[in-house]
Amino acid sequence: MSKGSRRQGPKQAKGPKQVPFPFVLELLEPLRPTVKPMFGLSAIYVGKKIVLILRDRDEHREDNGVWAATALEHLESLQREFPEMRSLGEFGGGVTSWQVLPSASADFEASVMRMCELILRGDQRIGKIPKRKSKRL
Repeated sequence: MSKGSRRQGPKQAKGPKQVPFPFVLELLEPLRPTVKPMFGLSAIYVGKKIVLILRDRDEHREDNGVWAATALEHLESLQREFPEMRSLGEFGGGVTSWQVLPSASADFEASVMRMCELILRGDQRIGKIPKRKSKRL
């Protein structure tokens, strides 16, 4: 067989090789979540709504953990339920609608399990439908 005629397997999409914190997917399994690579991270969708991003990288380790998509008007009530939750430092340190449950927190797994319970119950404070990209002419 010549070099050019070798059979190759299907190409795999670029993105994270392994989803960090796989227990999150197990917890959300009843909702049939979809994992999509996003900037080298793992974005978790339920239907059209992005609910979480899972991050475990070497740079900006303080932002490793589970990122929750929310709206600014829900921050106060979510922070009462999740005292360790905070805005991402990687994006300049200001208040953002992306909040992280840091993996370095002592109650990380318990907090993530509680976050997943809220998602399973359809809590409207968690998740958002991404804006559609406009098509270029």
